[in-house]
Amino acid sequence: MAQGRIIINTGDGKGKTTAALGTAFRALGHNQKVCVIQFLKGQGDYGERMMAKRIAELEWHICGKGFVFKKEAIEEDRRVAREGFTLARQKILSGNYDLIVLDEVTYLVSFDFIGVDDIVSLLKEKPASLSVILTGRNAAPELVEIADTVTECQPVKHAFETGIRAQEGIEF
Repeated sequence: MAQGRIIINTGDGKGKTTAALGTAFRALGHNQKVCVIQFLKGQGDYGERMMAKRIAELEWHICGKGFVFKKEAIEEDRRVAREGFTLARQKILSGNYDLIVLDEVTYLVSFDFIGVDDIVSLLKEKPASLSVILTGRNAAPELVEIADTVTECQPVKHAFETGIRAQEGIEF
């Protein structure tokens, strides 16, 4: 039986989700069962989502309303995030997957939507063969401690800084 991993892609640079999805496609190539749960990101025509719809073996869930946090909407954001975390718990404990990606999950701790202990506890309960990838900025030290592999993406230069707008197929 394969030994599952806990992997974190964090930092202020681009590429955290992209790296996680690269691993997801690698797992799919080996006929593994993969589930992606995106927190906070709202609906939209993201290229990765449009491609995911074409891959029957890839399960994809959107558990967010978007990154725009308005003070009056914060309780709704919290509710949706908690529902997403309940879904993540069900999927992780089901034993039905080889890899689960929890995209932008670190923000749930940063925004105080979910306690870091809840995530750590869930990761300790996961099936031994399951790999879980967590993405997002500012990964809590408790998450870094429990992880097997942590990659920190740091910006060196970004096109946006020179006025180049986000481009379909590159940034979304």
